[in-house]
Amino acid sequence: MDEESIQCRKRSSYQGTDDGLSIKSKKSKSMNLQKEVGLLSGICVIVGTVIGSGIFISPKSVLANVGAVGPCLVIWAACGILSMLGALCFAELGTMITKSGGEYPYLMEAFGPIPAYLFSWTALVVIKPSAFAITCLSFAKYALAPFYPGCDPPVAVVKCSAAAAILIITSANALSVKLASYMQIFFTAAKMVIVAIIVISGLVLLAKGNTQNLTNSFEGPPLSVGAISLAFYNGLWAYDGWNQLNYITEELKNPYRNLPLAIVIGIPLVTVCYTLINLSYFTVMTSTELLQSPAVAVTFGDRVLYPASWVVPLFVAFSTIGSANGSCFTAGRLIYVAGREGHMLKVLSYISVKRLTPAPAIIFYGTIATIYIIPGDIETLINYFSFATWIFYGLTVLGLIVMRFTRKELKRPIRVPIIIPIIVTLMSIVLVLAPIISNPELVYLYCALFILSGLLLYVLFIHFKFRWVQKVSRPITMYLQMLLEVVPPEGNTE
Repeated sequence: MDEESIQCRKRSSYQGTDDGLSIKSKKSKSMNLQKEVGLLSGICVIVGTVIGSGIFISPKSVLANVGAVGPCLVIWAACGILSMLGALCFAELGTMITKSGGEYPYLMEAFGPIPAYLFSWTALVVIKPSAFAITCLSFAKYALAPFYPGCDPPVAVVKCSAAAAILIITSANALSVKLASYMQIFFTAAKMVIVAIIVISGLVLLAKGNTQNLTNSFEGPPLSVGAISLAFYNGLWAYDGWNQLNYITEELKNPYRNLPLAIVIGIPLVTVCYTLINLSYFTVMTSTELLQSPAVAVTFGDRVLYPASWVVPLFVAFSTIGSANGSCFTAGRLIYVAGREGHMLKVLSYISVKRLTPAPAIIFYGTIATIYIIPGDIETLINYFSFATWIFYGLTVLGLIVMRFTRKELKRPIRVPIIIPIIVTLMSIVLVLAPIISNPELVYLYCALFILSGLLLYVLFIHFKFRWVQKVSRPITMYLQMLLEVVPPEGNTE
């Protein structure tokens, strides 16, 4: 352990609290992340992160690719099944390698540091913080909608509100794991309210005979492999987040039981909700009307819930802020693990002395997300980078297959049939190649080059470990330790 870490730990050990007791005499907790996430919180992390703004705002992307109601509903259900298969693979990985960080520790164990570093580089710099920013921007638009009836809120107001949301979410996650968990439970309950309203309204309309939009539901243009692949691609984007519980495995109570149980409960629940929500949309909108609607849930509310249609933007705002909170909670752990492995600045793996949270990692994540709010439209960037997500999903599940032969000594409390990871790996290959083959653009090449550019950083700063980098980072680390009152986790001798 370096000198500044020792000094900071000594100061922290004798630092007084409000009641005059020292940190160590007040609590016997070790200086590591604590297991404070139970089964209910775990289910809420999955459901709360997956169900964000996508299903309420733009489900029309799947319909646009398949062109008919029947195949659209089938695709939504099939996407849930594929997400379930992928999550079961991650359940085996999460109970076999009980480390936080999601794909990162699994890639590290299966293929070594380079693929793990490329994943952390891509996820931490672009994919996760920019998705966090977009979710908070969506929240801001819906939260401000009642104050600007009949027109869009000013861009500056939206961006400031989104930045405020990021600040509140990151502060809550940095202050307390329990506070973040309680927030997740509340927002998940709130979004399930609007899901229930839409689903029940749709079922009532179906019972009343509003089935005209569902007749001849499989009649449409001929389907191609490319169209089906793109429909899956867009549907799975709405399901993204099914693996979020693997990012906090170290904080999960009884992970051997609660991790697979939360997956088995959470993802089927999301699948049923998504399928029924889309069915409800079609009870009041034709395919053409749905494709022309800028916000499908709002259009549904205006037609069915008027004059109480205002509840839709309110609860969609709750839904988006809950999804953002879940993303912050899990992404902070990815940064923490990357720092602990030496693939990021070491200070990002430090833990708050008072709060026992990875505060530096969470603050870093929130700062990068705030930067992404400054440019104009970044949704297009995320759409092109989203296929990179399935590159690493496929690579991670392939690692599960590889470790069946190379790491036979590892205990596997959960062991899925080998056919499941094979199916997920093959589907990942299709999902990565489908958009490139169907609509080849240079942007995909730029994205691939960005991912590979992480190799240069790895060689310079991780492999060779230039001394001047350590000279620059050491005083920064010492200053941040004193400012944030953080220390390395116990067992870290760096």
